[in-house]
Amino acid sequence: MTTDLLAAVVAFFDTEILPRHREWAAHVSTHKGTPPFMAGLQAGARAAGLWNLGLPDRMSNRDYAPIAEITGRLPWAPEVFNAQAPDVPNMIMLQHVANAAQKQRWLEPLLDGRIRSAFGMTEPDVASSDATNIATSLRRDGDDWVINGRKWYITGGAHSACAFVIVMGVSRPEATRTGRHSCVIVPMPSPGLRVVRELRFLGWEDSIAPIAELDFKDVRVPAGNLLGEEGEGFAAAQVRLGPARLHHCMRAIGSCEVLVELMMARAAERRTFGRAVIDYDSTQQAIARSRI
Repeated sequence: MTTDLLAAVVAFFDTEILPRHREWAAHVSTHKGTPPFMAGLQAGARAAGLWNLGLPDRMSNRDYAPIAEITGRLPWAPEVFNAQAPDVPNMIMLQHVANAAQKQRWLEPLLDGRIRSAFGMTEPDVASSDATNIATSLRRDGDDWVINGRKWYITGGAHSACAFVIVMGVSRPEATRTGRHSCVIVPMPSPGLRVVRELRFLGWEDSIAPIAELDFKDVRVPAGNLLGEEGEGFAAAQVRLGPARLHHCMRAIGSCEVLVELMMARAAERRTFGRAVIDYDSTQQAIARSRI
């Protein structure tokens, strides 16, 4: 089954996605948002049974890994299969910890590709590589959670179709180091929630899930928007981070494979002193080091 799915993804990528890459690049260089041909490609992926493959109830992470590598060959290919970050990890998180009402309101349209989402963890004022430093406050006030803080490098937070952001913050300041944080669903837009700016990452402008800096000032959401139990934010977040790391790694490998192939093609077509550049041992060594 997995071998058949991988072959189907490769065939769909080669025949339907790759030929549109020049058109995609031209669109995102002058427009914001998804190219108009995306809906047709997504419909084709659905019809071929290639929709939402990145979910654990569809296949294991190990089985999905080579598929993620194929979709990583182009930055926008995962979106065709509804397999883009951060939506797939958010789907997995909602599947595991959301209640029935939350799944109906947020998970179902996400699975259907009708909305997009974001995960708000990283902050500018703390070293967020140690996530226990996260300092955004979640304060209970009657039937609401009140959120104050600032998040940045929030993948997907600047997307026009982003319907909600899962925010991690401190709700139990007196608790132990890993029991202080909770996660809540914050609809976008909400009063007090502002997209400060769209960010780049190492010069990369993400056209698939635009990156945002978000400011939360007395943002109120119903108490029912709490994901899982209070103080179990890290446990809930780890559900999504496990597969997300693997998906990212495999997509990156796919991207690197394309770069090595392009390097070889260019070296083969250029000539110096009567020889193809690829015939020089120094070029071969450089390609081999890059492949390794």
